[in-house]
Amino acid sequence: MSWSDIAATTLENEHVLLRPITPADRESLHAIAMDPDIWRYFVSLVQTDDDFHAFFDATLADHEAGRRAVYHITDKRSGRAAGSMSFGNMAEADRRIEIGWSWLGRDFRGQGVNRWVKYLLMEHAFETMGAERVEFKTDRLNEQARHGLRNIGAVEEGTLRSFNPMPGGRRRDAVFYSVLRAEWPAVKQQLATQPKVRLVGTPG
Repeated sequence: MSWSDIAATTLENEHVLLRPITPADRESLHAIAMDPDIWRYFVSLVQTDDDFHAFFDATLADHEAGRRAVYHITDKRSGRAAGSMSFGNMAEADRRIEIGWSWLGRDFRGQGVNRWVKYLLMEHAFETMGAERVEFKTDRLNEQARHGLRNIGAVEEGTLRSFNPMPGGRRRDAVFYSVLRAEWPAVKQQLATQPKVRLVGTPG
């Protein structure tokens, strides 16, 4: 099976449940997606119901085409939909994969949800898919996300200037981070034993 097939599976622990996104997830995600804070550093902008439906349709199309493996996140503590995160840029021949396209509803930020989602995705990438490198990127201006990535041991590698356009006309400088296979055991330990680490996901 290809990485896109292996990636799209259910992952869970006692904190969160990740499963491949489906059309039936539209309403539960819509209910938490209308918070403007979610989209501050996102490459898409959701302000209206129509914006959300266009965003959801594009997300579903990427997932169904295998361009990304998009996950619906359930917070097990509340039993509610919490948001979404994806595998993307799956360079299987190079054993390289990106985690990103991440967003969480207001009630789930700073509660450990993002940390456990990243834990499960990296565990799947390194221990099942055989990745050698997991990478992340975020807006240079998103200091919260950058701090969170450094806190889990992801290495800041550099900035690609004027990487892509953002809503409103600004061009984003993208800061890249990575975790390598040799670093994963220490990163895994850190994620599993430091519950106060706060990761704020950003789009890839």
